[in-house]
Amino acid sequence: MEVTRSVLDHIERHEPAINAFVTRTPDLAIDQARRAEDCYVSGNVDQPLLGIPVSIKDLTITRGIRTTRGSLLHRDYIPDFDSPISERLGRSGGLMLGKTTTSEYGWKGDSGNRVNGPARNPWDPELTPGGSSGGAAAAVAAGFGPIAHGNDGAGSVRIPAAFCGVYGIKPSFGLIPTYPPSALPYLSHNGPLARTVRDAALIMNVLAGPDPRDKNSLGETGIDYLAACDVPIDGLRIAWSPDLGYAPVEPGVRELAEAAARVFESLGCQVDVVNPGIPDPWPELDLIWQVAQAVVYADNFDDVKDQLDPGRVEIIERGMKASSIAVAKANASVFTYADRWREFMENYDLLLTPTLPITAFPAGDDHPDSVAGVKSDYLDWTKFTYPFNVTGQSAATVPCGFTDDGLPVGLQIVGRWRDDVSVLAASAAFEAARPWRHHIPGRITDLRAF
Repeated sequence: MEVTRSVLDHIERHEPAINAFVTRTPDLAIDQARRAEDCYVSGNVDQPLLGIPVSIKDLTITRGIRTTRGSLLHRDYIPDFDSPISERLGRSGGLMLGKTTTSEYGWKGDSGNRVNGPARNPWDPELTPGGSSGGAAAAVAAGFGPIAHGNDGAGSVRIPAAFCGVYGIKPSFGLIPTYPPSALPYLSHNGPLARTVRDAALIMNVLAGPDPRDKNSLGETGIDYLAACDVPIDGLRIAWSPDLGYAPVEPGVRELAEAAARVFESLGCQVDVVNPGIPDPWPELDLIWQVAQAVVYADNFDDVKDQLDPGRVEIIERGMKASSIAVAKANASVFTYADRWREFMENYDLLLTPTLPITAFPAGDDHPDSVAGVKSDYLDWTKFTYPFNVTGQSAATVPCGFTDDGLPVGLQIVGRWRDDVSVLAASAAFEAARPWRHHIPGRITDLRAF
């Protein structure tokens, strides 16, 4: 109970400046804390998250708790059922702090929306925490609970984790089930954000596993993801690519990520500098994203578009004009693209890249104006993250340093197909060599790091 009240008091003091939550549930958290306390008194402590504060991204359905999806169309929607995520977090004993801020339907790499405005980065509230799980990342960075749920269709766990200096992992596609289905059913992944790798692995143990409502969910793996953090990594063959052969990168970001990649040599790994020679999939992915946003409003777009995010309206209108043949070709190309990465990874256990090519841009902007002098549009600047939504490979971001202006930078760790164990093991080894938990935003002066 004392921990819960402390976290809630901390949120009350700092949340107005961060806007990490669209809906807070302090009364529910207190009630759940009382029940957790009773369990500890009685010795019934078999729930893995018993008494631990958690939050859930506002794209995810929660029974009895407002779920806006960042949209004016759903600002008062209170579901009467739970998603697999909320069911499992509840059964595991987690204490529900609330629903975290996201962009409307997760459409962009910022977390601004018309329901409660943009979430803000604890390192600099003028800047974005990223998106679309920006509220989740900001909450973890600011100490609003040690762990948060997010989801990722083009980088929406890894983008905000990197911008906020916390750990985030997009597990293998289908490892954590989704329901109701995403408009991007073959790109969207659920995953945790946390202050430490092991906290994230603990959440994966809770959330992983099949659900009959999600036909893409994987069967039981039998893997203990927490134990995976202790798997040795010496001897691994690692590819380091500073730009994937095509991505513009700000020099300061590249320098920090490259130094972080070299840490793995000291951990007994072979690190090779590579250009994978695999082209940017953005033209095809852009079309898939446009159509996914458009299909939600196929029957009522003219009636509701004045209530939608104006930037998203532009994407929807592009999607409305797409031909079925072009969409079919784009979807078919996903499989060819994924197979090229499978072939490349036959020679390597892991791939390292910068997580993002830049640091955080102004809060509320749809995207950065440019990257290293190259003009940006929509999600095309997230060139390191979206490839691995296409392939479904496990990919994580670890904090790897700060630029001269004090903003966090992330290093991305990508595994072979369905090899979450190596990604977690490498993440934990890097954390031990270059710990980040003690780095706390200067504006959050009363944070007791979890």
